[in-house]
This record gives sequence, structure tokens and C-alpha cells, in this order.
Amino acid sequence: MSTLTGKVALVTGATRGLGFAIASALAAAGATVVVSSRKLESCQAAAQAITAATGVTAVPLALHVGRWDSIEPAIDEVYARLGRLDILVNNAGIAPLSPSLEDVSESLFDKTIEVNLKGPFRLMAVAGARMAAAGGGSIVNISSIGSVRPSPPEAMYAAAKNGLNALTMAFAQEYAPHVRVNCVMPGAFATDMAGEWDEEFVGKIVDRLPAGRLGRPDEVTGMVVHLAGDGAGYTTGALIPIDGGRTAVY
Repeated sequence: MSTLTGKVALVTGATRGLGFAIASALAAAGATVVVSSRKLESCQAAAQAITAATGVTAVPLALHVGRWDSIEPAIDEVYARLGRLDILVNNAGIAPLSPSLEDVSESLFDKTIEVNLKGPFRLMAVAGARMAAAGGGSIVNISSIGSVRPSPPEAMYAAAKNGLNALTMAFAQEYAPHVRVNCVMPGAFATDMAGEWDEEFVGKIVDRLPAGRLGRPDEVTGMVVHLAGDGAGYTTGALIPIDGGRTAVY
């Protein structure tokens, strides 16, 4: 595919898991991808791997999305290095589980909100305004099916992602009609994180799931590439579950 040739995409949390898969797919579709995460070395390694695999330039950028004051300088750097930004994928996140909600610390709660909600808000505000001024752009937020089907252990994460769903709809109005803002809500996917799950846990996840299995990263990336491109020109403010049918049975 070359549907995104000439466009520049910034993907946060892009050095592993779904983020790396999304960044790779955007590059394969022709976009110059800015690979962002906290550690520069990890960003450099991921960018090199993407460039080698796709032949399309990938650029590393260290960014801690939980730090408000670091976001505008990071966007400045993207424009300084590449001259434009057409696509933002808010993928970075943390998902701490808590066996007891009473024992959740304030610091862990705050960190979960900072990374999963406050950072994406500021990124959308800064990048979206510049996209609108330039005449167009696409923002894709990576939420979670847990935002609408939460369990107690993931309460903090689910609350933050539900907030991201709300921000999606608000920003879709704020920067309309030139900037489209959409949200993908993945279910359970077979990424490197899933390698830590035991058979019993996976069994609980797929129980009664129509798909009967974990998702593959490429089953999310196609939707993200579509939403990033001009072919999704009439889609904005949408919350799209990719969950193997989980929301159909609960």
C-alpha cells in the first residue's frame, strides 16, 4: 500500500506491542513515521527496524507523554525536522492491575491518568491545533474495550480510557471539519504483553468470545491505517471496538 505517501505520522508508545505494529503498518502504507517512547535507545532501535523492513523513513523521538511540559517541545521538534504532521496516534499507555481497589496508591492512580489521559489530551490539543491551521489531519486514539466493559482490577486504566473516549468525541468537534479524530478500542491481543499471561488467564479472556481467540496486531493496524487516510474522510468522532465480539455477548 502507498495510501499515506507524503504524510508524516507520530505514534506514541511505538517501540513494542501494538504501537510498534501500528508504526510499521503506517510506514508500509507510505508515511514517514516518528517512533516515540520514553527511551531514545528503544526508539532508535524500533525506527531502524521499521526502516529496514519497509524502506520508508522512520524517525526516533524520545517523549514521556505523562509530562505535560514535554509535549509541545516534542511537537515543535517534529515540525522542525519534518516540516509537517498529518497523523497522530495516541497509543502510549500503562495498564496496572490492582487486586484491591482500596490499596491503590495515589501515586499509581495519578501516573495512570497522566499517561493514559492527560498526555493524550495535551498531544491532541497541541498537534490538533497545528493540523487544523495547516488544513487537515487525522488523530487516532487507542483506547480499550475495558473502557466500556471494565473489571475491578483494571478500574483505573478503564476510567482513563473511558475519558479518552470522551476526549475523542470532544476533539472531533473542536478541530472540525479539517481534523478528524477517531478512537479504536482493542480487546485482548497477542502482543509481547500477552506472553506473560498463563493458560488459565487466556482461557478466561476468550471464554464466550465469538472469535474464540486472542486478536492479532494486524487486525488493529488495518483499521488505524484506514482511519489515518483520506478514505476515511467522513469518519470522525467514532469509537470502534475491535474485540473479537466481546461487546456483543455482555
